[in-house]
Amino acid sequence: MTKARIDARFAALKAENRAAFVAYVMAGDPDYDTGLEILKGLPAAGADLIEVGFPFSDPMAEGPPIQRAALRALDKGMTLSKTLAMIAEFRKGDQTTPIILMGYANPLVNRGFATFAKDAAAAGADGLIVVDIPPEEADPLADALDAEQLSLLLLSTPTSDDARLKIIARRTSGFAYYVSVAGVTGVKEADAAVVAPQVIRVRAAGGLPVCVGFGIKTPERAEAVARVADGVVVGSALVEEIAAALAMNETVTTRVLSKVDSLAKAVRFARVASPTV
Repeated sequence: MTKARIDARFAALKAENRAAFVAYVMAGDPDYDTGLEILKGLPAAGADLIEVGFPFSDPMAEGPPIQRAALRALDKGMTLSKTLAMIAEFRKGDQTTPIILMGYANPLVNRGFATFAKDAAAAGADGLIVVDIPPEEADPLADALDAEQLSLLLLSTPTSDDARLKIIARRTSGFAYYVSVAGVTGVKEADAAVVAPQVIRVRAAGGLPVCVGFGIKTPERAEAVARVADGVVVGSALVEEIAAALAMNETVTTRVLSKVDSLAKAVRFARVASPTV
């Protein structure tokens, strides 16, 4: 399936005339079993695509919430291999929801790009976001992923000019990921009015659906961004629910999936409310 799963999902969403809700979770947060339970529950709660972070000790693009999520997972012994095992377990019950791995280059270099690509495809992943490999240096990884029909998603940002967007688009497939704010995850808020013209630029550069991430925490913000983009990515707000549930001794899975449900409904409503967007 691999790339085909992403393409099929966006084709279906286009037919429904709505944006995608993309949920990010950190693999193994707060532990393997609970993380797997959350992962399995995401599609029914409204996630159209899922980003699964593999924990890393120095997540430079992440704000405090996802940094803490990575540390919680690492403290419980989570690894890249266990992340792939979690995806394989998820695939036993779901063969249609696209899964995008997200993380950093160091674990991939240690494993070897070709080996990683084979292992990720075998587990049932569909694509990869690597925050710290610039597009000018992405060819070896992109080649390895292409060989296994996996998508590489390179990030576009507010500082990416038109020339750089073309460079990014050259090796990006599946969908384009636009980082809505300058800075790390979970700190600033996305402004749909500012995002809208940038989405048009990114879409024109590569002809792919554009998902907007970083800076979206509330249903209201998700709805606004869904009116101008092809997808809305939420991560920090979900891992914050894990932290809050742990602090209050609440059921983690229930709290996280409730948040997903509220955000996903907002995204779906936005598309129905503005059918010409």
